[in-house]
Amino acid sequence: MWKKLKEKITKVTAFASIIVFVIVAFEIMIMISPFAFFFYSVFNPIFDWINQFAATRWLTAFFLPHMILPPTLFLKTIRIAGSVFFIIGTFAFIVCALQVYLGKLFKWGVAAKGIYRYIRHPQYFSLGIWGIGMAILWPRFIVLASLSLMFVLYYFLAKDEEKRMLKLYGESYEKYMSDKGMFLPKAVERFFSFMNYLVPKTSFRNVVVPMMIIIIVIGSGFILRAITLRSLSFESESNITIVSLLPEDIVRNTNAVQTILNGERNGKISLSTDKDYLAYLMPADYIMQGMIANTGGDFHLYKQHNTVAMIVEWVLHPFEHLRASPSLHMAKMRNVDPAIARRHHCPLNINDPAMDCNTCPYRRVIIDELQNESGKHLSGLTLFAFGTIRTPRYAVDLNTDTGKIINIIPVEKATAWANVPTPSI
Repeated sequence: MWKKLKEKITKVTAFASIIVFVIVAFEIMIMISPFAFFFYSVFNPIFDWINQFAATRWLTAFFLPHMILPPTLFLKTIRIAGSVFFIIGTFAFIVCALQVYLGKLFKWGVAAKGIYRYIRHPQYFSLGIWGIGMAILWPRFIVLASLSLMFVLYYFLAKDEEKRMLKLYGESYEKYMSDKGMFLPKAVERFFSFMNYLVPKTSFRNVVVPMMIIIIVIGSGFILRAITLRSLSFESESNITIVSLLPEDIVRNTNAVQTILNGERNGKISLSTDKDYLAYLMPADYIMQGMIANTGGDFHLYKQHNTVAMIVEWVLHPFEHLRASPSLHMAKMRNVDPAIARRHHCPLNINDPAMDCNTCPYRRVIIDELQNESGKHLSGLTLFAFGTIRTPRYAVDLNTDTGKIINIIPVEKATAWANVPTPSI
């Protein structure tokens, strides 16, 4: 009786863990859909509660660049791997699931063909690959934490399933276990045989292995965040630090900072000397600027009604979703020339037929005012410390070649998603 109840609890818990992971990881898909605020009416109170405590505040932060185009080959490779893992994991899971359930339907016995010829639990392995892909595609720490929990629960579920299979099939399954690896091919698992000496096959292993999984998964997130922050190029002067969202704009940082400071001296921009400011340099029609400040309805992605197209682009074209403007999406939907569409629908209203959008000197700078618990001045990497509160102040349109300010737009003290924590890197 107790064994059956234990099996049921294990299955329900494991199933619940993947549901939780899906909800958390698919936030990005819901975030750009018309159902965004229905979702956040339930989900955002959880974020608010997590952000109350210094020990858990890191869970809402991001460990890889999401709004910023990855500036190094390593980070670009990681981002591409996210898409590859997501696609391969999804496909492999579907194939394995069909093999198992068709096998039950037609009573083929133990699944030992296809991917099962190499590993005993390819479904769980596929889910793991898919989950890693999702964590890279939407790199919030809470996604990584839920992924580590899913790994732990599915490890125990796999062990429980093997006990039941041994009872059903006896020696045949025992031989299968000895020939095939659990989650990796046997030849690969041999490289990890030293673990048997470090953690003997006793009940103690059931404590150590889950802890190792959690430490490795979440620890990798902190390592990637450190690498990410150290790969960004900052330009700091006075109490303003600027970071460009596109790597090719790094050369414009110095001129942009000087333009903002000149605007402050001329009284066009009001910044407090006792505050710190983080400025994001971007094309004026940068598609994801609504995650930094509410600069208008064109950048409320949940209102654009092209969620599916954005998701496909986000998965299949890892970097294009960062560059694509609202007018480019509009051009695709209306089947018009993107170059013309972008020029006519640029937020700066500069309708110059001779202007090439690829060499356009005009940029938008969104300025956030920062608050932190220490009360000390921040600059560079410290601006992205956990618990730092960013409040949007201005959107400034400027010519980075001439230093001329085109527009100064006071913005709401919130992003286009109100108080939902959005990517800061």
